[in-house]
Amino acid sequence: MQLALYVCALLASVTSGLYFDLKETEKKCFIEDVPDETMIVGKYKVEVFDRIQNKYMSTPLGFGMHVRVNDPNEKIVLSRVYAAEGRFTFTTHLAGEHQICLYSNSSAWFGGNQMRIHLDIRVGEGSNDYNEIASKDKLTQLQLRVRQLLDQVEQISKEQTYQKAREERFRQTSDSTNQRVLWWAIAQTIILFVTGFGQMRHLKSFFEAKKLV
Repeated sequence: MQLALYVCALLASVTSGLYFDLKETEKKCFIEDVPDETMIVGKYKVEVFDRIQNKYMSTPLGFGMHVRVNDPNEKIVLSRVYAAEGRFTFTTHLAGEHQICLYSNSSAWFGGNQMRIHLDIRVGEGSNDYNEIASKDKLTQLQLRVRQLLDQVEQISKEQTYQKAREERFRQTSDSTNQRVLWWAIAQTIILFVTGFGQMRHLKSFFEAKKLV
């Protein structure tokens, strides 16, 4: 089960490509749940809907995208305005959910047009450009493949460590919840016992006062 989970996590870390529509004044955020010391690379391209031609076209001059990344403690990891097409890169220093938000730098003077954003997020080993690495380090095909395998093993190791930490936190939360449920059940039992005992005393006093017993 754990092995399948790690493999799925590794496959998921390779790439996440999509596109979505967005108003110029709106903001779209994504969550990436990743281990610490993991590189994340995002590539994007923005198009603006042209009402005259009834299709998405290149963005006007001066148009840009603001990219903001918050770590699990809500601290800003990255906050920068990029061009209408480009890439952003950051490395996580904490394990957990990182929020990636994108919104345009435009305002009302752009007319609030509809945008289409093509986004490709690559995490961990999948963020490496191995063609560039091979060219830079002058690696053979065999050396490059070994490099890829080593990076994959490192990513799997990070995922294992992260998943173990998550499992430990989940176990602690479950134990704490079970303990609270147990104490609540004990408290309810005591309350019922005390209430029943008090009612019996009250009924006994009532019957004795009425001389029925």
